[in-house]
Amino acid sequence: MYELAIVAGFGVFAFLGTRHQEEEEDTVSRKVGDRVGKLWTIAMQGMRENRFLRAEKALLTILRIDEKNAAAYNRLGILYAKQKEYRDAIDCFEIASSIEATPSSLHNLGLIYYETENYEKAAVAFEQALKLEGDLAARHVAYAKVQEKLGNDRLMFQELLLAAELEPNKETYALLHKAYLAKEMQAEADEIEDKMKKLIVPSSRAKRIVRPRRVVI
Repeated sequence: MYELAIVAGFGVFAFLGTRHQEEEEDTVSRKVGDRVGKLWTIAMQGMRENRFLRAEKALLTILRIDEKNAAAYNRLGILYAKQKEYRDAIDCFEIASSIEATPSSLHNLGLIYYETENYEKAAVAFEQALKLEGDLAARHVAYAKVQEKLGNDRLMFQELLLAAELEPNKETYALLHKAYLAKEMQAEADEIEDKMKKLIVPSSRAKRIVRPRRVVI
């Protein structure tokens, strides 16, 4: 698991969508009854179909029933972020994190701070998310982007390298390659370009179909 486009290749919310949505649904199912479960289904369906008002009403109703439902606050924050209502999104993510500090709520908070150019707070939020869950490349990429804005090139490259180690694919290598070129580090850029080329597996030749010998009986 991406929904608030900040930077090309940045990821944002999309990578959280499936993995953490399933976790949140499990949490909601354990903690609440049938009514809230139905409201949660309505909210998720509304978000998938971009029926924001319907989703918002369902989530707000959940919070009236269960005012400490961190998953509902987190989803409401994503909903507001998709509509670029960043002040409300920040409030929701901060409340969600204060109730239950999860990697997704902290990461989302960092993304909103990044979007609103509050890079110091974004860095803190990303750091906290990484402490709880540091095995996702997208989290390191997000943290790297903040460090780039803060002028911390060493830390930026460190995080991009970690992302490439965790997920050595075309996307992570491309980000690292672009960063090296931007800093005129041609040797390093060439090395990453070689790794990118090795990821491209040449298509094998189509095997010749051997027909059985015709035997005259």
